[in-house]
Amino acid sequence: MKVDVQTTITMSRPLADVADYATEPKNAPTWYANIDSANWQTEPPLRVGSSFEFVAKFLGRTLRYSYEVVEFEPHKRLVMRTKQGPFPMQTTYSWETLTTNSTHMTVRNTGEPSGFAKIFMPLMAPAMRRANRKDLAALKGILES
Repeated sequence: MKVDVQTTITMSRPLADVADYATEPKNAPTWYANIDSANWQTEPPLRVGSSFEFVAKFLGRTLRYSYEVVEFEPHKRLVMRTKQGPFPMQTTYSWETLTTNSTHMTVRNTGEPSGFAKIFMPLMAPAMRRANRKDLAALKGILES
C-alpha cells in the first residue's frame, strides 16, 4: 500500500525567500519538528545529484536516511528521493507566486513503507499529514517574523 500525502500553505513572503530557505538542508531542523540534524553528503550548492542525510524521529523511532535530489528547478520545484533508510520516499516541494509578497508552497510525500514501517501503515498517512501541517506552519512563522 502506497502513502501519498500532500500539504499546502500560503506565506506572506516573496517566493524566492520561501524557496531559498526551504531548499537549504541545514535549515531543515529549524522548521521540521522531527528532524534533529541535516548534513550535506555532497558539496553545496543544491543541484540534481546533491545528497544529504537527515536524522529524524518519527512514530517514536530515530531514523537516519539520505536524500538525493532528482529534480531541481530553482524557485519552482524540488524533488528528492531517499537513497537509503527504512521508508523509501519521494518528497516534492513546489512554489507558486500569488502576489509579489505571497507564496503558495506545496509539500508532497509519496512512498511505500517496508520493514518495520509496514506495521505502522494505517497510522502513517495521518501522522505525516499532521507533521507536515505543523512543519509548514513553523516555516511560515519563521519566514513571516
